[in-house]
Amino acid sequence: MGERKPDMGAIFRPVKAFLRPLSYASEAMGLLFPPQPRWATPNRVVLDLPTVRLRKFGIARGIPTLIDAPFAGHSAAIADYAEGQSLVQTLLNNGIAGVYITDWKSATFDMRNLGIDDYLDDLARIVDHLGRYVNLIGLCQGGWLAAIYAALNPGHVNSLVLAGAPIDTDAGDGPIKQMTHSIPLGTFSALVHAGGGLMRGGLMLASWKAMHPEMHLLFKWIDLWNSMDSKIALERGRTFASWYENTLNLPGRFYLQVVDQLFQRNLLFKGRLIAHRRRVLLSDITCPVYLLAGAEDDIAPPAQVFQAREVLPQGKSIPAVVAPGGHIGLFMGRNTLNEFWPEIAEWIG
Repeated sequence: MGERKPDMGAIFRPVKAFLRPLSYASEAMGLLFPPQPRWATPNRVVLDLPTVRLRKFGIARGIPTLIDAPFAGHSAAIADYAEGQSLVQTLLNNGIAGVYITDWKSATFDMRNLGIDDYLDDLARIVDHLGRYVNLIGLCQGGWLAAIYAALNPGHVNSLVLAGAPIDTDAGDGPIKQMTHSIPLGTFSALVHAGGGLMRGGLMLASWKAMHPEMHLLFKWIDLWNSMDSKIALERGRTFASWYENTLNLPGRFYLQVVDQLFQRNLLFKGRLIAHRRRVLLSDITCPVYLLAGAEDDIAPPAQVFQAREVLPQGKSIPAVVAPGGHIGLFMGRNTLNEFWPEIAEWIG
């Protein structure tokens, strides 16, 4: 009989058990202090404005498709999150030749007094740069800005997609509505004052985490421990942390206008919002509109999105589609990208 080979697994198992807590601590620190988010798809900056960089993906031909990304404390890279989880890639792979994204900049002290009108100005400059005629996709907070632009400039928008966009902020019963309706504007003003005239992204992130404290204080770290043997799971965790933990600052004036005019008084939906000294009426939007909402979205519940049909001229004929899942899954969830956005790309085309 030959010599019995040593069980290498049994030999190294104690070593792995000893190293596991050290590896866990290293991964945990990486999730708390991750690098900046990366774009999954090659692109280039084709326009650089005071508030935003315009990024171009693919080879442009025909009517440009512009994604107006959220400006709510996180990077626009959510629309090009990762390989296989990229709205940009989904559109490019489904007949949209050229895709552009508004990559909003973190506000500096010099930008503290910028307001909604200033962001509309730079969005208008982008559309002018793209030939003054675009297909417009508004994601989350980028949705209401896109809707305002389309209402004020109906001749420049060929089609409008609103995904997870809060249009009627009195609808539904999400935590954002509860917070903005229960906290006086003076409290938000005090936070801006404490931020030196800016709404600090880190402070907004803390409020998002406070909505689900058990997830961020407990379950997140249990999941990390259970995922230590999976390279795929660890890489996914790092990718999410790089987007979620790195935040953008908002100009204080812009932030307070949004809280007051859009969320507390719901002026856009009620037809009483004033932008550039003009009354913004969503009924002035003449292009076809497509609405997409997440069934479990607690940031912009479906009712807030779909109520747009009550004031848009196309009314109930507007497609209003509910996708499974929550808010950011609308923009980077694999199932939503594979099952819902190809249809939207075809609708745009």
